[in-house]
Amino acid sequence: MAANVTFKLIKALSRPEMVFALAHVPGSKRLIFGGSDFLVYEVDLAPEKPEPRAFQGGGHQSYVTSLALAGRLAVSGGYDGRLIWWNVDWGDRVRAVEAHSKWVRDVAASPDGSLIASVADDMVCRVWDAETGARRHELRGHAAETPHHFPSMLYACAFSPDGNHLATGDKVGHIIIWDVASGKPAATLDAGMYTWDPTQRRHSIGGIRALAFSPDGRSLAVGGIGKIGNIDHLEGPSRIEIFDWRQGERTHEFSNESLKGLIERLLFDPDGNRLLGAGGANDGFLTVLDLKAKSVLASEKASSHVHDATFGDTPNVLFTAAHGKISEYEIKS
Repeated sequence: MAANVTFKLIKALSRPEMVFALAHVPGSKRLIFGGSDFLVYEVDLAPEKPEPRAFQGGGHQSYVTSLALAGRLAVSGGYDGRLIWWNVDWGDRVRAVEAHSKWVRDVAASPDGSLIASVADDMVCRVWDAETGARRHELRGHAAETPHHFPSMLYACAFSPDGNHLATGDKVGHIIIWDVASGKPAATLDAGMYTWDPTQRRHSIGGIRALAFSPDGRSLAVGGIGKIGNIDHLEGPSRIEIFDWRQGERTHEFSNESLKGLIERLLFDPDGNRLLGAGGANDGFLTVLDLKAKSVLASEKASSHVHDATFGDTPNVLFTAAHGKISEYEIKS
C-alpha cells in the first residue's frame, strides 16, 4: 500500500446550479447529473469543451437530490417525492412515480441493475423493480422522531455487492440492514454521529449521510459528522465509522478535525483496502483512508461542498459533484 495518495485535477466544468447528484455511465466519461435547477442532464467530459444536455420529457418539481444507474436507465430522486426513470441512450423520460410523501434523500441500484431502493423523510425505504417501476417492498423500521421529539430523516441507502442486503441510515445514527428477498431486518447498528440535541436549535444538521458495503460484503462504512460546535457553519469533524455488521462490532473510527463537515459519499476501492470519503461544509474535501493501517493516506480541500462522488471505469478516476462544479480527478498513489 502506497504511503502517499494525491489528487490531480483533470477537468472542471462550471455549473450555474448546485450539483447534488452524479452517476457515471460505464465505458465512457459520460455523466448523468442533477441539482438545484430541478433538471437532469448528461455530459461527456471527454471532449475539450464538454456540452451538457438536459434530458427531455419533464423534470422534477424541486431539487434533484440523488441518482442511480441501472443498466441503460437512470433513476433520479427529488425533494418533490418523485422518482423519475430516464433512458440514458435517448435522454428522455421513461416514467415518473410518486414514490414518497416527503423529500427523497437517496436512491441506490442493486449491483445487477434489477432493483432500485429509495429513502425519504417519510422514514420509509421502498424497493422498486428497475425495469417496470413496480414496487417490490416497503421497508419500515426507522423511528419518525428523534429521542428529543424532533422530526427524523432517512438520509442514505446502499446495496451489498451480492445484492442480498440493503442498508438504510437515519438522522439519529440508526442503521438497519435488510434482507432484500424477504424485506425483513437482518441486523441493526448504531453509529456515533451528531444528531439533534436539547441545546441546539430545531434546524441543526447531522445524521448518517453515506453508507457503503465493502467489496466482500463483510463491512459497512458509515459517514456523517461528529459533535457540531456551530451549526451555522457545520463546525464539526467529519466522521467515518466501519462495522463488521454481522457481528455488530465497530472495527474502525475516523474523526477528522482538519476536515470539517459532513461525509456525503463513501467509495471502497476494489480490494477493500482503501476507502474514499467526500463531503464538506462551506468548502469541500476528499479523503482516502488505509483500512489495514487505520490511517489517513490523503486529505484534499476543495473550493466548494462536495455532494456526490463516483469512480470512473477504474478507481484512479474520480468524478465529483459540488456547488457550481463537476470535476474529474486522477488519483495517484
